[in-house]
Amino acid sequence: MVKDQYGVWSIKIPDSVGTPAIPHGSRVKFQFKHGDGVWVDRIPAWIKYATVDPTSFAAPYDGVYWDPPASERYEFKYPPPPKPMAPRIYEAHVGMSSSEPRVNSYREFADDVLPRIRANNYNTVQLMAVIEHSYYASFGYHVTNFFAVSSRSGTPDDLKYLIDKAHSLGLRVLMDVVHSHASNNVTDGLNGYDVGQCSQESYFHTGSRGYHALWDSRLFNYANWEVLRFLLSNLRWWLEEYKFDGFRFDGVTSMLYHHHGINVAFTGNYNEYFSESTDVDAVVYMMLANSLVHNILPDATIIAEDVSGMPGLCLPVSEGGIGFDYRLAMAIPDQWIDYLKNKKDEEWSMKEISWNLTNRRYTEKCVSYAESHDQAIVGDKTIAFLLMDEEMYSGMSSLTEVSPTVQRGIALHKMIHFLTMALGGEGYLNFMGNEFGHPEWIDFPREGNGWSYEKCRRQWNLVDTDHLRYKFMNEFDRAMNMLDDKFSFLASSKQIVSSTNEEDKVIVFERGDLVFVFNFHPENTYEGYKVGCDLPGKYRVALDSDASEFGGHGRVGHDVDHFTCPEGIPGVPETNFNNRPNSFKILSPARTCVVYHRVEEKEEEHNESSLANANKTLAAHVPQNSSESISANETLADVADNCSPSVSSKATLVADVVADRENLEALPTVEGDGESVGIPEH
Repeated sequence: MVKDQYGVWSIKIPDSVGTPAIPHGSRVKFQFKHGDGVWVDRIPAWIKYATVDPTSFAAPYDGVYWDPPASERYEFKYPPPPKPMAPRIYEAHVGMSSSEPRVNSYREFADDVLPRIRANNYNTVQLMAVIEHSYYASFGYHVTNFFAVSSRSGTPDDLKYLIDKAHSLGLRVLMDVVHSHASNNVTDGLNGYDVGQCSQESYFHTGSRGYHALWDSRLFNYANWEVLRFLLSNLRWWLEEYKFDGFRFDGVTSMLYHHHGINVAFTGNYNEYFSESTDVDAVVYMMLANSLVHNILPDATIIAEDVSGMPGLCLPVSEGGIGFDYRLAMAIPDQWIDYLKNKKDEEWSMKEISWNLTNRRYTEKCVSYAESHDQAIVGDKTIAFLLMDEEMYSGMSSLTEVSPTVQRGIALHKMIHFLTMALGGEGYLNFMGNEFGHPEWIDFPREGNGWSYEKCRRQWNLVDTDHLRYKFMNEFDRAMNMLDDKFSFLASSKQIVSSTNEEDKVIVFERGDLVFVFNFHPENTYEGYKVGCDLPGKYRVALDSDASEFGGHGRVGHDVDHFTCPEGIPGVPETNFNNRPNSFKILSPARTCVVYHRVEEKEEEHNESSLANANKTLAAHVPQNSSESISANETLADVADNCSPSVSSKATLVADVVADRENLEALPTVEGDGESVGIPEH
């Protein structure tokens, strides 16, 4: 090998008469001799694939020369979907996505799990643990081979199949990229690659600056030109070779500061951000990385995992920012854990919850999430587990009467996730299985469990079993995403919290032109509850957590029209109701969340057209001279309006009348909004 002026060792082996010097699929390593005369075997730093002998326990990895002939290479068939207005992200770990206790493959995930994600109306998949890591239980965060796909789940072509399949379903794919640190492994990874270089030419800093005490990993020297070249080319490789649509950068807080955020409680004081504690070299690297990615792929989505709230993190580099598109709202899961573990329901503060969910700078886009994937790992608890605990094993059958614990658990599970989505950011993230309240933690094979795969899976059968209550949480998750699909409220900058009533335990806010009402009171149902809104008009239910298809009691009428009343003096907010110029009244049951949308004029016109056609249909079936006929100046709409609900109910009434006129007078009363209304004798 030859060492250049920058301390880089390399070797070129030419092909011989058209025959590759190293055939595709060959296992490769190289040897070098330390100054003490000891020979060491290493995997090339830029290797594209690395495997381990599965029959040998704790065997070292081998590099694999991956360069298939053109006839064998996977060719992408589908273009990537356009960038959504707001990402709805499904975070997934391919290896543990099987219902069986084993490592799942990229192709199985593509064929079996991606359709589930699409069915629940997510638009983005975020893949964890894609980059090769020798220790499976590290969850993919102790990377050993930065250019290689994790061989446990298949080959590079298998991963390409997964991404292509996702694109065919309209799903974008982000990769969880770990450039904040590297595995301490000196056999399979980059650690120990200081082959005769001075400390400034190494991948990592020397001494304590190059070692993360909590993570037991090595820290990059971002001032080194070759380190920048290595990491930046790594990003380009994943974008161009595998067609990823962006990245979620792990451990950004650790990169931003020399103290790595260890034992530091960020209060928002700007001296915490702009001081000698800031690692300028790392900040410059992230600015370069975001510039590069957006230049290569203008529609890329790049998310920073930062808990500190560094100003300018999500501003474009051209405006002096670091260049990320979104920041993970990492304080939100911590608050929900605190509330569920330490506070009784009646102690929950509506103001504190609302403040924490909205605690971000204006125009700084955040991706909110109710619970972290860390909570799903052994030793911690997911929200569902915190709410229902052992009753998730014994009380989830719909064939038995629901217990108070399960009833409360399902209700709050829906409310917590939906409030987090609707108020917590400009994007939303859910970890695999949490959408239906998966009842067990993840336990990766490790020494402490006898290297077992038993808990390294997801029990999809639970949500697929019709008589189990897991389906209710899954259906609500689907409906949440569908609501954003229809109304695009996540992308709206209009976000106004009009009421955080501590006595009623109610939060009311607007996102876009939707009105959200969350009643966290464990017992109180409010009839005729007054809520403020911006636009005047008629409002109807858009989503209701109490609906029967979500395991609720169906107490809210979905066909009821709610008409607004003006409040106070126009243009004088202090005279309005909760600073809103209009209001309407609703029914708000305990432990429910209901969303109301304003009925547009064109929707009204469509409904009136449907009624007109229904009237013609009725007229064709009713004898004009019959004593039972409808009078000339009284249409079906007049009859149906006396029954209150909606056009859909009226259309049903049309069918009933046409099909069975002789029983018209005997039709039963119809339940309206809180009262029974009879059918007039016409």
